[in-house]
Amino acid sequence: MICLTLLIDDRQKKFKTDELEGLVKIAVENTIKHEGMKKKCEVSIIFIDNEEIKRINKNFRGIDKITDVLSFPQIEYKNNLMGSDIDNMDLNTGELVLGDIAISLDRAYEQSIEYGHSFEREVAYLTVHGMLHLLGFDHETESERRIMRKEEEDILAGIGLTR
Repeated sequence: MICLTLLIDDRQKKFKTDELEGLVKIAVENTIKHEGMKKKCEVSIIFIDNEEIKRINKNFRGIDKITDVLSFPQIEYKNNLMGSDIDNMDLNTGELVLGDIAISLDRAYEQSIEYGHSFEREVAYLTVHGMLHLLGFDHETESERRIMRKEEEDILAGIGLTR
């Protein structure tokens, strides 16, 4: 059993998220399990629209454009190894705070049409992608990109959401 506190904040009005919340929970839990995380942890997911993700992208990354998902890890990694846990613990709950993920449901919907798969699969993919960033993965180099894509596809296959 995964020890997880998942906080979901729906800040958009276009899409109903009741069913998405269950799917996101499964995606987060399966990512944690697949990557071998054994500690109690906390993750926050925020559902937003294109306007809000563009604003956040500009404020935090200096990029004035819409994107699909943004991750804000709370852990510093060195060579994909977790840094000091105590620096990232919620001392009230004893949970390791992994970080926050913002997902544009507008962009997820657009991409589901563009890629020819379901909206649910796209939201799950973006959740897994964001989780992998929280766990220290990146895709700055071709080698990193290949590793991360394989992890994403393996995790999604594990929950029955293949292409």
